[in-house]
Amino acid sequence: MDSVSTTATVTPSSLGAHARKVSLTAGRRTDITVALLNGFVRLVNRRSGKVLAVTRNRRQPFRFLRPLSSAPSARSSERTGMQTARQAARQRRHRRRLILGTTLALTAASALAYLVMGVLPDRRTDADPASATPVATTQVRAATPAETGTPTASGTPSATGTPSPTATATTASARPSATGTPRSPRTAPTTASSAGRIRPGTTYTGVATAYEAKDGDGACLFGPSPDLMIAAMNTTDYETSNACGAYVLVRAANGKSITVRITNECPLPCAPGQLDLSQEAFAKLADLKVGRIPITWQLLSPSTSETMSVRYKTGSNPYWCGIQAIGHRNPVARLEVRTGGGWRQLPRTEYNYFISADGSGCGSSIRVTDIYGERLTITGIALRPNVVQPTGVQFARH
Repeated sequence: MDSVSTTATVTPSSLGAHARKVSLTAGRRTDITVALLNGFVRLVNRRSGKVLAVTRNRRQPFRFLRPLSSAPSARSSERTGMQTARQAARQRRHRRRLILGTTLALTAASALAYLVMGVLPDRRTDADPASATPVATTQVRAATPAETGTPTASGTPSATGTPSPTATATTASARPSATGTPRSPRTAPTTASSAGRIRPGTTYTGVATAYEAKDGDGACLFGPSPDLMIAAMNTTDYETSNACGAYVLVRAANGKSITVRITNECPLPCAPGQLDLSQEAFAKLADLKVGRIPITWQLLSPSTSETMSVRYKTGSNPYWCGIQAIGHRNPVARLEVRTGGGWRQLPRTEYNYFISADGSGCGSSIRVTDIYGERLTITGIALRPNVVQPTGVQFARH
């Protein structure tokens, strides 16, 4: 407890003959009244009226038993301020630890949920894919209207993507097998949107150039080709991979002709009507040193004993998948998958896959339609990424 010693000078006051009032100065504290009454000296706080100290001998120094002011000392104020600052710092550290802990917990929970979703089995995939036999349940063949003229150019972005494993489509001279390709008596006309830019019965004029095809893989992502009688279609007629897999009969001005399969895209400056042939194909029409020759070409529906195959893109799963048709005789115009709400048409990419961005229909039945309006419904195809699965069916020849 603090104490203060000082002396007081007694002055007359209105307290009577036995009372005196003094003004006491102790440091900065001046709000003290000294009252002399009946021989006692009392120190009174003028603000609160409380008696602070009492003494009998007026000449002895006053000793105060408590601080003269209720205000905290400078040291006490400094100590309180330091404690407040430390408390605030502790609260800030606690909040930071809480935020960091919450963030880490949410990140861990998200990663765990992703891993769990990735390892869950696909309930929509057949339990034993090896024993499933694809079946064509519906096939509609339409008459082909005759068309003439050369289509005009329109810009199409170039194709991108990652090459996929080997495709199984090949060409042969044998007639297609009739087994496994039942047909419906109903017919439907071919619409312009189904046929796209490359239409049956139309002759196109352009030029042929040559490129080194290597193993034959290209923007269509069919994989290495069993032969190099292939070509890259100009960007305009490639039409977002609609030309992929089409067979084209090419005639040169010298009378020679070849049949090639479209497996790649020839970007600008390839002009509409232009075909960039593999060196092996170009050499059958002219000497490679010529480099560029005028040609005409038209769509062909060749004879083949091979059947169509289906492949799911690498990375496909029950929540996202890409589907590709391989080895089809005629160009594919549309691909659909069966969902809980019926058939759903999938958008086609420039790298020749049909994408189900939300996973609906992945692993279910598939329906493929060619540019002639013929429709094949395929079942028994498992959701197995990067595996070529035969269907046992093929489009009809036209």
